[in-house]
Amino acid sequence: MGPVQTPLAFIAQRWTPSPRTLRRAALSAVVMSVLIIVTGGAVRLTGSGLGCDTWPKCTDDSLIATSEQGIHGAIEFGNRMLTYVLSAAVGWAIIAARSVKPRRRGLTRLGWGQFWIVMSNAVLGGITVWMGLNPWTVAGHFLAANALLTVAVITWHRTGEGDTPPRPRVPRPVSKLSWAIVVVSALLIVLGTTVTGAGKHAGDSSDVPRMPWDWTAAAHLHAIAAWVVCALALAMWLVLRVVDAPDDTRARARDLLIVLVAQGAVGYVQYFTGVPELLVGAHMLGSSLMWIAVLRLALSLRERPVATADIPSQPDPELATA
Repeated sequence: MGPVQTPLAFIAQRWTPSPRTLRRAALSAVVMSVLIIVTGGAVRLTGSGLGCDTWPKCTDDSLIATSEQGIHGAIEFGNRMLTYVLSAAVGWAIIAARSVKPRRRGLTRLGWGQFWIVMSNAVLGGITVWMGLNPWTVAGHFLAANALLTVAVITWHRTGEGDTPPRPRVPRPVSKLSWAIVVVSALLIVLGTTVTGAGKHAGDSSDVPRMPWDWTAAAHLHAIAAWVVCALALAMWLVLRVVDAPDDTRARARDLLIVLVAQGAVGYVQYFTGVPELLVGAHMLGSSLMWIAVLRLALSLRERPVATADIPSQPDPELATA
């Protein structure tokens, strides 16, 4: 009797996904990562953060939302259910990565990295409910969701590459500029949580404590970081033209500029109109799209060619029978 196989090994032995299927599986995790961020924001913006007042149950006596909890309970419980859809997408990505031939251990590890972030962030979400939507745990919950998005985007990108050592496609100073964009963009996202944590959208009632600083000052600091990202992104777009970078890399820089302009416009409109809920939600979506654009630009600056083995040519069956 042979060794007992794990379910993943059993599937991998009998199924080999096509490159398109592998890429779609990884992309599904990216899409669901963005959706869970946006719907999580919708929970807070509709005041439904404590629609389910405990975790992992929705109430002390019910696993699901009850009629007594009304629309807020339905919204919060619906967001919790989306975690299962997210888990399914991540699971599909893991299975596809494990089943590809030849085996790609690095890609599989990236898939499992997504799984553990999902699980840990689900627990952090529960802690956030237990702590009555403490703004610090809310911020941590949001940043963990962005960590998941980061790994999902890297996984998606890596599905189109080989496992050979990375090779730069641009001069080293350009790569350093891309790292500066990544770091400042990450800081921008963190500063965004300080604006939210001090602002009026507490997620439930006005009794929820806020972060101990002035919301306007936090918004101004956030705007300064946004302008720095814009300046760096513009510099990158110009530099890539000067060094005659590959077309796809220049396209990534252009995409980032477009997203930044749109995100900046939404940010300023929401600030001067009293941060209406709909615009705040759009700004959260823009934050995710900006981070994806930043990561795709950075990843496009190096390449991992797919290693190809020499395969003997096969005779054309039609010519053989002619």
